[in-house]
Order: sequence, then C-alpha cells, then structure tokens
Amino acid sequence: MDSVTQAALGAAIGGAIAPSGQRRTALLVGAALGTLPDLDVLIDYGDAVANFTYHRGFSHSLFVLPPLAVVLWLALRRWWAPVREAPSRWLAIIGLALVTHPLLDAHTAYGTQLFWPLAVEPTMWATLFIIDPLFTVPLLIGILFAAFRPARPWSGRAIRACVLLSTLYLGWSWIAQSIVSRHTEEALSARDLQGAPVFIVPTPFNTLLWRIVVLTEQGYLEGFDSLLSKGDTPDFTAYRSDRDLLEAADNVWAVSRLRWFSRDFVKASIDDDRLLITDLRMGQEPLYVFTHVVAAGGNPHWESIPTELISPTIDERVLLDAWKRMWTH
Repeated sequence: MDSVTQAALGAAIGGAIAPSGQRRTALLVGAALGTLPDLDVLIDYGDAVANFTYHRGFSHSLFVLPPLAVVLWLALRRWWAPVREAPSRWLAIIGLALVTHPLLDAHTAYGTQLFWPLAVEPTMWATLFIIDPLFTVPLLIGILFAAFRPARPWSGRAIRACVLLSTLYLGWSWIAQSIVSRHTEEALSARDLQGAPVFIVPTPFNTLLWRIVVLTEQGYLEGFDSLLSKGDTPDFTAYRSDRDLLEAADNVWAVSRLRWFSRDFVKASIDDDRLLITDLRMGQEPLYVFTHVVAAGGNPHWESIPTELISPTIDERVLLDAWKRMWTH
C-alpha cells in the first residue's frame, strides 16, 4: 500500500492499544514503525529488475519482523520509560505495527515476499488497489481523535472503532473478489477455459470494479466485472502474446526472475531488437505501470543487458474508463 496508509495503520494501532497518557507518543512511534519496512527502497540491488523484484523482500518477511519487534521492545524497555510502564501494550504495538505492514502489502497486486528467505512465490492476494481511500480515511479520522483529545475516554474507543471499520472494509474486499472469481469461473467455463491461470485485481481506488487477466495459449484475455452491474458475466477482450518468445529468453536471469515474481502474468514484445517484459498485473491495456527492457537480440540467443524500467504513461482516461465500466459491466 502507499506510504500514507502504512503510516496511518501503524499510528492507529499505536493509538488504539497505548494507555491514554501515552497515546500521542504511540501515534508517532506506530507511524514510524509502520513505515520502517519500506525503507528497503533505499537499497540499490544493481539494476532495475533486481530493484523491482527484491523490494518487499527481507524487510517484509514474517521470519524477520517478529524477532525484530522483540529486539526493539527489549531495547526500549531498558532505555525508555513508557515501555517500562506498559510493557505488554508496547510489545503489542511494536509487533503489530511491523507485521501488519507486509500483511497489508500482500493484499495488493505487487506481491510481497512474506516467507523470505524461502524460495516461494510472492504473496499477492490482490484484494485492494495500492491506494484505497475507503481503507485509509477511517484510520486518519481515528488518528485525529486520538491526537487532539488523547486523554478523553471516548478517544480510545473512537480510534479502535475506526480501526475496526478499516478491517471490515478489508474483509469486504475478500468477499467482493470471491464474487468476481465466481463470475469469472462461469465465464471461462463457457469458453472451455476451465483451469486457465487467472489474476483478479480491483481497479483504482475502489472494490466495486475488478479487472481480470486470463492466460491462454495464444496470449491473454482482459476483462472487467462490476458489482454494480446487473449482468453476472464479465466481458473479455483477447490479446496476443508470444509465449514462445518468453520460453526462448528464459535463460536470461531478468526474464526468469520477472516471470517468477509475477507468476508468469507478463507479456513479451520486441522493440528495436530489445526484449521488453510487461507486468500484466498492474495497469490495463494499453497502459501498464511496469515494463522492463531485459535483453538484446543475439545470434542465435537473447543476451543479458543492464535492465531498464521504461517510465509508465499516466493517463486520466484510465480513471474515466473505470468509472464508465463500473456502471455498464
């Protein structure tokens, strides 16, 4: 999720758990801890693909963050009076502020390596768009209550209620995705595509209109399903993608790494004798967020080159298109 949301979640956790006399302090500490895992973006792993695929790695691991929380708690308990005064509450604040960060990230399409260093695919439940005001705004409202009236008895109840609202919205996102998944299964069954790989993700800033990507032998299908429409069957448009090209270039580390990171929801194209890999999970036709230059034409095989991220095109028409689709699909 975006940095504001992660900081807000950490702050809200701190404000909801801390004693009233420490509530403002807990807001600040929780916000800092909620942001901490994303500092891995400052690390340069060597090239564009490495930076893209190693992000949300060790700093988001459930094998790393709980032990880190205990270490931080022990250090603060020794040197900082608030933790000594309410040790169990602060252990909960530190642990939850850190661990909820990757768990929330796993609800987006990007992918989060929750089980680093195990060589398992990133977790990407994709039930939330990376920015969703309906999740974030309740947290911010609760933080305002706790910041301006920290000692009032109702202040703690208010921020806990706001955290509950965001949590319920997160639960709703799973329900919404399951409805779209059922619609998708029915639509693919009618096309004799049962069992085809499917990726379902909400469109920007909402959980009512969902984008669906289906991998096929010829390429992929892109469809949309709105929970506000009367129809239950998503509409799909077919796009061609050279899967053989992906296989031919799989010996290039950047290609195999991107395929692993995205669970193969990518497309390959050639531009000026350079191989481009586009991540199909984020964006929509024809505008995608992540396209990498990964290899150059060789004789006879593709050759590794320093990878490059092609800057995405930002087009407000995507949002207008989503608004229209919400009411018509």
